[in-house]
Amino acid sequence: MPRGANERIVLDTSAYSAFRSGREDVLGILSTCASVIVPTVVIGELEAGFRSGSRTRENMLTLEEFLDEPFVSVVSVDRAVSRHYGRIFSRLRREGTPIPMNDVWIAACSLSCDATLLTLDSDFEKVAGLSRLVLSA
Repeated sequence: MPRGANERIVLDTSAYSAFRSGREDVLGILSTCASVIVPTVVIGELEAGFRSGSRTRENMLTLEEFLDEPFVSVVSVDRAVSRHYGRIFSRLRREGTPIPMNDVWIAACSLSCDATLLTLDSDFEKVAGLSRLVLSA
């Protein structure tokens, strides 16, 4: 993928985990980005996972260091994100193709940021209008 192909990438939980484990495809994609965006919902999922493991403090410090990088920003749920959430949720429900609630919030954050979602989760393919890169798990 050429440099600048994805100026803004939103990481979901699976993509962050793949990044931390050194997956070459994820590292390659992130190296082309001007900015990386992490929704607060993803931070919550990560912290929940960290607290269930044996390296809680180490993982939390590593995440904090990543979030402090100048090319990384955090997006919170605000009114614009909430509007996208409502549209996504109602469309998925009408179509009979629900996805996990946190994934709806993550998709809403991506749409609100007008950014491409990087994920290993095929559920996001059900979200119409979402720019996404879905990698194989």
